[in-house]
Amino acid sequence: MRQASVKRTTKESDVSVKLNLDGTGKIEISTGEPFFDHMLSQLGKHASFDLEIKTVGDIEVDSHHSVEDTSLALGQALREALGDKSGIRRFGDALVPLDEVLVQAAVDLSGRPYLVHKEPEIVELIGTFDTTLGRHIWESFVAEARIALHVRVLEGRNAHHVYEAQFKAVARALKEAVSLDSRVGGIPSTKGSL
Repeated sequence: MRQASVKRTTKESDVSVKLNLDGTGKIEISTGEPFFDHMLSQLGKHASFDLEIKTVGDIEVDSHHSVEDTSLALGQALREALGDKSGIRRFGDALVPLDEVLVQAAVDLSGRPYLVHKEPEIVELIGTFDTTLGRHIWESFVAEARIALHVRVLEGRNAHHVYEAQFKAVARALKEAVSLDSRVGGIPSTKGSL
């Protein structure tokens, strides 16, 4: 089974992540930031990952540290669960509509962290969630997962939809990229490693 358990503890947060890439979309998420919980649930469900996340952080300051540390730990869990990446498809992409929003996501499980992220100007808060953290979520995730990720919001205006479609699109791209392909002999790279 391609699974990982990651613990990340700082003076600002205590994060525990359990990830099973070959799951069925079973989700248990609690970060102290309800909207972020909702987004992480979209990621687990639409990637068909079993995902457990428990974060206790300094939410009384704001949600920045909890969101950042959770994203870092999730990225690390993905990297560890992939192991040597033998037999994976490596690349994945998705085009996901959500009402007026359309999001394109593409991923390369390359071992090299790189993010391209484009979204429109949206309201600063969704509930208590600071939308300026959006790009930072993906930056943190990519840094620890060591993947290349492109996320582009092609259309959209409703902030909730803009975020939800991003998480669904990334989930679908990851689902494809981590899937095993019996035709892939070993590591999917001419270099012999990812």
